[in-house]
Amino acid sequence: MKLAPKVIFLIRDSEGYASAISGALRPNPPFTVSTRDECFEFSLEEYGIKYHKASGSVIHYLDDKGIYLVSVLILQNYEPPVLACALNEVLSHIAGGSSPSSSKPSLVVPFVIASSKLKWENKTLTKTDRSVLLLGTAMGPETDISRTLIAKVQELPLTSQIYCEQLACLFHLIRFLNIPAFFLVGRTGRILTNQVAGEEIQILCGFLSR
Repeated sequence: MKLAPKVIFLIRDSEGYASAISGALRPNPPFTVSTRDECFEFSLEEYGIKYHKASGSVIHYLDDKGIYLVSVLILQNYEPPVLACALNEVLSHIAGGSSPSSSKPSLVVPFVIASSKLKWENKTLTKTDRSVLLLGTAMGPETDISRTLIAKVQELPLTSQIYCEQLACLFHLIRFLNIPAFFLVGRTGRILTNQVAGEEIQILCGFLSR
């Protein structure tokens, strides 16, 4: 699976957040980029799973010379235990097996969870708590994306407890595979538009022109 050096990793959800984020990332003029869409499907038989495959779609953004700038990967939604297997299979392809970390693409993982599933310092966020809009944390080798984004959002405390199977799996697998990544975590009740996350979305879109 060919990917750009920068990959935005999304998991499709019933609320439509992944689709909304993917749509918001489509660049407007004066960005002069073209797009290429493709689908992927990986067998899960080595995990003993015969009736499911790790599948999804990728939107590639290319410059006028055909060079891949950014890839937006959207994985289908799965329930445990298929979830962990599908994530591991896709992330292993992204990591390139035994490739050195310098050749691995940098991931940005925007994720939206319920306020009740995010807790730190004995405090659970509520929908009426307006003190935090977006939280972020970097993982793996530092990249230009992680340096830029960490300066724009509140850092997710190391003591955070996240009660979300998808996000927990992503954390553990990305750490194990040593993939450079930045997690951008929002919570339900917040509309991911320019009003709420405009600067962060614009930063992500800005990488399409670099």
